[in-house]
Amino acid sequence: MSSVVVGVGGGIAAYKVASLVRLFTEAGHDVTVVPTRAALQFVGEPTWAALSGNPVSTEVWDRVHQVNHVAVGQRADLIVVAPATADLMGRAAAGLADDLLTATLLTATCPVVLAPAMHTEMWTHPATAANVDTLRQRGVTVLEPDSGRLTGADSGPGRLPEVEVIFRQALGLLTAPDLAGVSVLVTAGGTREPIDPVRFLGNRSSGKQGYALAAAAARRGAAVTLISANTALPAPAGVDVVPVETAAQLAHEVHSHATKTDIVAMAAAVADFRPTDVSGVKLKKDSAAEPDSISLIRNPDILVDLVARRRSDQTVVGFAAETGDEAAEVVEYGRKKLAAKGCDLLVVNDVSGGEVFDRHENQIIILDRRGGEEHYARSDKSVIADQIWDAVLRYRSAD
Repeated sequence: MSSVVVGVGGGIAAYKVASLVRLFTEAGHDVTVVPTRAALQFVGEPTWAALSGNPVSTEVWDRVHQVNHVAVGQRADLIVVAPATADLMGRAAAGLADDLLTATLLTATCPVVLAPAMHTEMWTHPATAANVDTLRQRGVTVLEPDSGRLTGADSGPGRLPEVEVIFRQALGLLTAPDLAGVSVLVTAGGTREPIDPVRFLGNRSSGKQGYALAAAAARRGAAVTLISANTALPAPAGVDVVPVETAAQLAHEVHSHATKTDIVAMAAAVADFRPTDVSGVKLKKDSAAEPDSISLIRNPDILVDLVARRRSDQTVVGFAAETGDEAAEVVEYGRKKLAAKGCDLLVVNDVSGGEVFDRHENQIIILDRRGGEEHYARSDKSVIADQIWDAVLRYRSAD
């Protein structure tokens, strides 16, 4: 039985959260409801106590002898906040602790899921967007709100996601330490190949999926090394981060660490080519030194080299960003790449139209060399990360 905290913000959608509490209790979890003062204007304390079977507190002054403002967050295995209002997310992003819910968020080390609900103008306001980005950079899973009928006659993005969706997404983060004793190497981000001290060849990878993978593996008990290429993301808790810039540097670190690693997940976007010549000074426009063209040389295929050198008991996971065309669908190209690379599993996503890059959601297909093929619905990248690890563990247990 897991300890789940359901935080309730002060929005009209608070009444829907009663069903969320019931879903968690019926699934066998010990639920503590922590509403804000404003939330109790919509749904009263007796309702939350009856549904959860536990006492309800809103203030840090309640049960002071138990140091409740710290204890609730410390003992939680999962925190889900719904509705997460603009005010509540702003206070959480600022690190305030002026009631029991924000104090709980500030002391928690477990996964945290926020399900926003507010009027469209509030959701799209730059202040809210900045707060959401801050929270996501800290590892909080902030779901995208639904679009539809809001309070009154308004309609648009800002509607609370369906309770079943919140429940399913949250459960994806409530995982046992099933990677304890396992060493994991994850690569993330996009390599950059310098042309001169200012310019480089690169790609659009933000590193978010790789970072989510590393964070999820650490949360599930693994010893994690993250080789990070050119991201602006904060280091995940409990993860050893090795920064790199180029494909050559990435290859060096991968081969250096992989020999003592049980699972390697190659999520980084590695440049296929690099300039043959790199200028030591900036190439001035319209100068004699400015080239008419840039000669390129192919980079070594790190994944193929890794597979060729790997230990027999090592699991290697490749990643493929693909687009379909008139010749074949995305999954067909994925199958060809899996065969060419020789890895155990290949995580394929369709990047047509830039649908994935720098987004907080992803949609994947996982292929394995035994012929397995699993399609996953679009979800937050933190949820996708756990789905990938679940697939890896199933593959390893079948050996």
